[in-house]
Amino acid sequence: MAGRSGFGSTATMIVTNTPAKDLAYTNFAYCSPSDLRSFSVSGSKLAFALVGDSFVLSVSAHESIPNGHIALNAIQRRHAKVSTGDSVSVSRFIPPDDFNLALLTLELEFVKKGTKDEQVDAVLLAQQIRKRFINQVMTTGQRVTIEYHGNGYIFTVNQAGVEGQVKSNSMERGMISPDTYIVFQASNSSGIKIVNGPEVLSKFVGETEKNVRDLFADAEQDQRTQGDQSDLHVIIFDEIDAICKSRGSTRDGTGVHDSIVNQLLTKIDGVESLNNVLLIGMTNRKDLLDEALLRPGRLEVQVEISLPDEPGRLQILQIHTNKMKENSFLAPDVNLQELAARTKNYSGAELEGVVKSAVSYALNRQLNMDDLTKPVDEESIKVTMEDFLNAVSEVRPAFGASTTDLDRCRLNGMMDCGARHDHIYKRTMLLAEQVRVSKGSPLVTCLLEGPSGSGKTAMAATVGIDSDFPYVKIISAESMIGLSESSKCAQIVKVFEDAYKSPLSIIILDDIERLLEYVAIGPRFSNIISQTLLVLLKRLPPKGKNVLVIGTTSEVGFLDSVGICDSFSITYHLPKLKTEDARKVLQQLNVFSKDDVDAAAEALNDMPIKKLFMVVEMAAQGEHGGGAEAIYEGKARINISHFYDCLQDIVRY
Repeated sequence: MAGRSGFGSTATMIVTNTPAKDLAYTNFAYCSPSDLRSFSVSGSKLAFALVGDSFVLSVSAHESIPNGHIALNAIQRRHAKVSTGDSVSVSRFIPPDDFNLALLTLELEFVKKGTKDEQVDAVLLAQQIRKRFINQVMTTGQRVTIEYHGNGYIFTVNQAGVEGQVKSNSMERGMISPDTYIVFQASNSSGIKIVNGPEVLSKFVGETEKNVRDLFADAEQDQRTQGDQSDLHVIIFDEIDAICKSRGSTRDGTGVHDSIVNQLLTKIDGVESLNNVLLIGMTNRKDLLDEALLRPGRLEVQVEISLPDEPGRLQILQIHTNKMKENSFLAPDVNLQELAARTKNYSGAELEGVVKSAVSYALNRQLNMDDLTKPVDEESIKVTMEDFLNAVSEVRPAFGASTTDLDRCRLNGMMDCGARHDHIYKRTMLLAEQVRVSKGSPLVTCLLEGPSGSGKTAMAATVGIDSDFPYVKIISAESMIGLSESSKCAQIVKVFEDAYKSPLSIIILDDIERLLEYVAIGPRFSNIISQTLLVLLKRLPPKGKNVLVIGTTSEVGFLDSVGICDSFSITYHLPKLKTEDARKVLQQLNVFSKDDVDAAAEALNDMPIKKLFMVVEMAAQGEHGGGAEAIYEGKARINISHFYDCLQDIVRY
């Protein structure tokens, strides 16, 4: 389908090779700068050539191409049935209006025959194709080369549908735009069809359901002709949640998602259900799937692939470093066993990212920043243990204990704040141990209450870190700024759902009154979030999963009035510091002379620990203090009179 297009006069040009290897992957044809004017589209920077009445190529100028010559890569020459030195007819192509491709179906194969077991993320590849070949014209039957993640691929255009255009017997072609849907097909020799859920969707009414039916067409034909002797057909839906959401949950006005589910259910176990199909769906949002899809006879076998344990992480690291070791790129000090222990909660993809990041650190040492053209001495490249440790610091796991967030909750660390604080810390750690070993307490909840600044959040974070649980997450109001009530509830639920995937988890509900949007005047709060927490605090985790929930609040009276206090197994009160407690903290900080410690401690009686740190840091900024950073180095010496002045400011305001 050429469309209503304008053609310049046909010329004969001599075929030559693409001037550089990297240009072969651009899918451009190249000509001399003077010849480029013959292919330019008026009022545009684009230039197109219809080559041999078969396909349209974007054209660019190159100084090395003589006049009257056109440079084509090997795939283009093969498709045009010409060789270097042959003549080929070429004419200018002017794209018609409404020429953007709505759907592009591509069959993928390797440039080098025999390449096997290479996994390709079809969604990312589609993004790359849209980016690299934007505004290029694709014609059915055309073959194009692309380099992706170090491998050379060839894709053949099987379908090129322009939106609003009725399919005809003429040649189909159109221009790639950012909105082009790209669907990949495996070659017929593979025996598998691989489908990405998002790519099944179509903007054409009824087209999406047709795409689903087409997936089963070969299997239906085999069953009709061969019966029980039919070969097994494997259909894999990646990101199946994109197309099989619960019916009625999507309000887009079209009902297309509901139709997809209905169509798929019909194919799986309808009147003409197929017995020669193995259907595999993959998702990380099982909760979004329609329940009917998970019933017996459908996707009934559900396998949860959890994060790798330490032996699994070691195997993954060995796989990704095996070639490095064989080629002597791995330094002798690299300890994969230690790295496996350090990378708790890392997924396989994240471990691969650690290895790549470590290689980047090693390569950076070989780069000469004063002369970037200087070649890299590959023989001297060694990836060291330090490179891997830097990579682990750079690549953080998306799942599990968020140590950065927890450390931010206790900037001053944990100090001996007296017998009461120490007792509560030990009792809370015992609760964590109870969760770890108990068979009858899969859910334990603990509320830390006390005045603002009394160290509740710091203690909860310390328990989270010291417990060494694989999953520790903190839910705080500051991470939900700007979210609606329903969005906050969804985020809270997701943290709990993620916790249920780990054998041992700690969830910290920090400042619960702020999570509930509590306002003292009224009082007013979010009933939706309150009800969500009440349900989650009483819902038992799945079998084999144990959870400790630690809540903190400065408004225990309010929480009691709305029934949340009753949802916690135990409540501990963190008090303000008494004189003897303050003395212990000051002695550990070592910021006063021995003669002044008792007087300062007496002045700090009935002071929250957070305010103690504040007044001490303020006093350390004085003339003789040495600065706040000197406090934690044990070098600060605070003048007692200046300390009293700062304390008056704290008390006054």
